[in-house]
Amino acid sequence: MSVESAIPAPPASGPDPLRTPPLVRGGAPLLGHAWNLVRDPLGFLSALRDHGDLVRIRLGPRTAYVVCDPELVGTLLKNPDYVVGGPLWDTLEVLLGKGVATSNGKLHRRQRRMMQPAFRPERIADYAKVMEEEARATAARWQPGATVDVSAEMFRTAVRIVSRSLLEVESIGDKADRIADSLHTVFDGLYRRMVLSVGPLHRVPTPANRRFESALADLHALVDEIIAERRAAGPGGPDDLLAELLRARDESGEPIGDQEIHDNVVSLVVAGAENVASTLAWTFHLMTEHPDQERRLVEEVNSVAPGRAITFADLKDLPHLRNVVTEAMRIRPAAWIFTRRSVAETDLGGFSIPADADIVYSVYAMQRDPRSFERNLEFDPDRWNPERAGEVPEFAMMPFSVGNRKCPGDHFSLAELALILGTVAPKWHLERVAETDARTQVGITLHPKRLVLRAVPR
Repeated sequence: MSVESAIPAPPASGPDPLRTPPLVRGGAPLLGHAWNLVRDPLGFLSALRDHGDLVRIRLGPRTAYVVCDPELVGTLLKNPDYVVGGPLWDTLEVLLGKGVATSNGKLHRRQRRMMQPAFRPERIADYAKVMEEEARATAARWQPGATVDVSAEMFRTAVRIVSRSLLEVESIGDKADRIADSLHTVFDGLYRRMVLSVGPLHRVPTPANRRFESALADLHALVDEIIAERRAAGPGGPDDLLAELLRARDESGEPIGDQEIHDNVVSLVVAGAENVASTLAWTFHLMTEHPDQERRLVEEVNSVAPGRAITFADLKDLPHLRNVVTEAMRIRPAAWIFTRRSVAETDLGGFSIPADADIVYSVYAMQRDPRSFERNLEFDPDRWNPERAGEVPEFAMMPFSVGNRKCPGDHFSLAELALILGTVAPKWHLERVAETDARTQVGITLHPKRLVLRAVPR
């Protein structure tokens, strides 16, 4: 035996052990950090980045894992070990059922495939005709010197656009206005249900709970009416999203059921209306705060479309308009908090995540992170010019998500946002009035508390 063989070999070095994410201190008895999410959710989630790239908080009896680093969020969204689930989606399932927004696995893949034809790029130009009509109708509805509830107006316009574009039936105009009324009430009640997660309290017959349940029932009844009306009309109708759903087949080749059609219609109407409306409300508010950006936008539109309203074909020649929309989505995102659930014990950036864990990330916090954006709290549309946009880290800006959960209607929404803003702003200068309260109303989406502006003709 050699001397070397008699000396014990050093142990083989293995991978570094996984770390446990730090637990954020504080929180209220029983509720944990849910109280922070009710009292000041935006400030609380934004401050978590100072505690680490991935931290733990307590939401009632459960522990939630909050991802604060954009690269880790990108890893999370592309990893099949994490699925749509957690407090947000558990709450939204009351509204959305098992549509494309809340489903997972094979069901989600099939639903995306059956919807995708309705959002092909060549179809957006057809939908844009409806967007142009509704944008012009909105601009024509206002009166010189009158005050306008901009949030309500944008919500009504967005609901009418998504309904007329994707769900055309003879009665859609009246139904779109009723859908808008019902959704307003439903969204008011969803956020507290998410963060408090106290199901029995939601069944107490308080006035707020009764309003919520009544509006939810009315919304579902309206969608059923739309589906029944299209079925009764027979073949040969519009070739829109509803037509794609009525033609769709499941894995066995059978037509999909009415409940699945219903859930997917609700998913698309909710996403297509609430997010667009909130983004537009914030954008008009930002124009009141940044008159120089408003002036540049109006001058650009008037140079491309002098004496007329813009069309979809004009959008390619309006870079500042596109930049304003993009920057508004960054600094004032509508959809601001998302959750996932782990299906197995896993490794996320060197941290140990147990199975069945709730994972949280905030687009609002990431898109205002000073580590990713110079002058992070400044409204600066020029940051999206080609020479500067490349400075933004991957995943730091993702208003439509990434991976297999990327919103299928992203091009639809971008066209809608640009056409409405580019139609209304050159016709009306909007001024703040005493009733305006531009503080942030936190719900499932973010929107101004009361955006009442005076319409001044240009």
